[in-house]
Amino acid sequence: MMLDDKDRIFKNLYGFHDWGLAGARARGAWDGTKAILEKGRDAIINEVKASGLRGRGGAGFPTGLKWSFMPKESKDGRPSYLVVNADESEPGTCKDREILRHDPHLLIEGCLIAGFAMGAVAAYIYVRGEFVRERERLQAAIDQAYEARLIGKNNIHGYDFDIYVHHGAGAYICGEETALLESLEGKKGMPRLKPPFPANVGLYGCPTTVNNVESIAVVPDIMRRGAAWFSSIGRPNNTGTKLFCISGHVNRPCNVEEAMGITFRELIERHAGGIRGGWDNLLAVIPGGSSVPCLPAEQCLGDLYMDFDTLRNLKSGLGTAAVIVMDKSTDIVRAIARISYFYKHESCGQCTPCREGTGWMWRVLSRMAEGRAQKREIDMLLEVTTQVEGHTICALGDAAAWPIQGLIRHFRHEIERRIDEYAANPHPEPVAMAAE
Repeated sequence: MMLDDKDRIFKNLYGFHDWGLAGARARGAWDGTKAILEKGRDAIINEVKASGLRGRGGAGFPTGLKWSFMPKESKDGRPSYLVVNADESEPGTCKDREILRHDPHLLIEGCLIAGFAMGAVAAYIYVRGEFVRERERLQAAIDQAYEARLIGKNNIHGYDFDIYVHHGAGAYICGEETALLESLEGKKGMPRLKPPFPANVGLYGCPTTVNNVESIAVVPDIMRRGAAWFSSIGRPNNTGTKLFCISGHVNRPCNVEEAMGITFRELIERHAGGIRGGWDNLLAVIPGGSSVPCLPAEQCLGDLYMDFDTLRNLKSGLGTAAVIVMDKSTDIVRAIARISYFYKHESCGQCTPCREGTGWMWRVLSRMAEGRAQKREIDMLLEVTTQVEGHTICALGDAAAWPIQGLIRHFRHEIERRIDEYAANPHPEPVAMAAE
C-alpha cells in the first residue's frame, strides 16, 4: 500500500519549488475554485463526508460531520467563523509548519472552501508562537491572495471571505480548541467546559469550527479530484493521504506524505532508511506524538498499520502521526519521565487532577528512573494515572497519563530491574533532576 506520486496533495512539501501564488497555481491550486463553490454548501459537506476525511489534528473525528454541526443560517444575526489550528506544539510533530512554509495557498484555498461550506464570514489562523518565519510566509501568501482578489470583499469567487493570522505566545495548551479560542479572544489560554460546543458558542460567542491545518489543506484536492479518489487511498474508515513526521533513531528522519494505513515497517524502510543499527536494535515506538502510549518493538515488527483504528486497538493512537523511534540505547524510563515533565510544565492549572497529578507523576517517575522507589509504587502510579485520565476539562490530563500507562504496560520489568539494582547498591540521593 504505497502512495503514487500522482496522488500526492502536498507537491511542495520540501520547498524545492515556488511557494507563492504562481507556483501554487502551476501545481493545480486555485483551479476551478468558483465552480466548487457553485456546487453549494451541502454538496461540499457531503463530498467531504463521502471522502472519509478524519481530522488530522490528532483525534481523527470525521471532518464533514464536524462541519455539518454548524447552523445552516443565523437565526439571531451572529456570524459564523472558521478557526484553523496551526498551534503545532505536540512534541515530535512538524507537518503543519511545512504546509505554512512551502504550500500556504493550499491552506488559504481550503479556508475559503471550508468557510463557504459552513457559512463562515472569516477564517482565523492561530499560528504557534515559535513559528515566526512560518507566519511571515503565510501572511505573504494571504496578501497575494487578497491582491489577486481570490479572497476578501468582492472577490472573483463571489463569496466575501476574510482571513486573519493570529500569533500565539508559545503555550502548548492553546493547541486545545477551546483554549485556542480563549487565547484568540485575548484571554488566558485555558480550556472551556463543553457544552456549549464551539459549533454553537465558539469564537466571540458565535458558531465556530476549529480544524487542523492539514485537514483544511487537503479539502481543495478532495473537491477537485472527488471523494471516490480520496477514499480509494488507505484502508477502510482510515482513508486518504497523511503526513508522517519520522524522528528519533532512524537513519534518515523525515516528513513524508504517505497513504494512511501504510505499515510501520514499510514507512521506516522506504522513507527513513531503516532503524539505526538494524531492526533487532528497535526498542519502542511512540506512533503519534508524545501524548500517545508507546508500543514495544514486538508489536511494531509485524503488520502494524499506521491508522487511527489499528493503533487505538493496540491501546495507543495515530494522533498527529509523529512517529518517534527509540532504539536500545534509549533509557525508556527517563524518556517517559522527560515527557511527563513536559506535561507538568504545560498544564494550565485549571483542573485539580491535572495541576496536582502531573507534578506528582513526574516526581515519582523520576525516582523510578533511578530505582529510588518501591515496587508497590508502580501500581500506585498506575492508579493515579487513572484518576487523572478522564477527570479534566480538556485532554491534557489524558496526555499526561497515557505515556506513563504505556510505559508500565510494556516496560514494567525495566522499572522493577532498576528498583532491584538500587536496593542492592543504593546511591546517595541526587541533588536535583536535570529537568528542574
